[in-house]
Amino acid sequence: MDQPLVSPGHPSYTMRQMCLAVPALITRIDGSMADAELAGNVTSVNILFTPEVRVGDYVIMHAGYALSVMNSVEAEETFDLLRKVTDPDADE
Repeated sequence: MDQPLVSPGHPSYTMRQMCLAVPALITRIDGSMADAELAGNVTSVNILFTPEVRVGDYVIMHAGYALSVMNSVEAEETFDLLRKVTDPDADE
């Protein structure tokens, strides 16, 4: 196949979807599941990969799973970076 699947100019050529792993604050733990707050919303997250997590910890959450535990400084740095990416005027 010599031709690309999507040619320049086609809307999907430049519009790519991306999933991000983001910090979330653990607010409640019940067995292998926890409640996590992200941007004011509470969602369920599976904590099987992070058995050391405690209420009040931040985790990196992706696709419904807590992948790692992070401290609050790392979480705030990540939130700042995400704000800069999503809002170019955030520094002004």
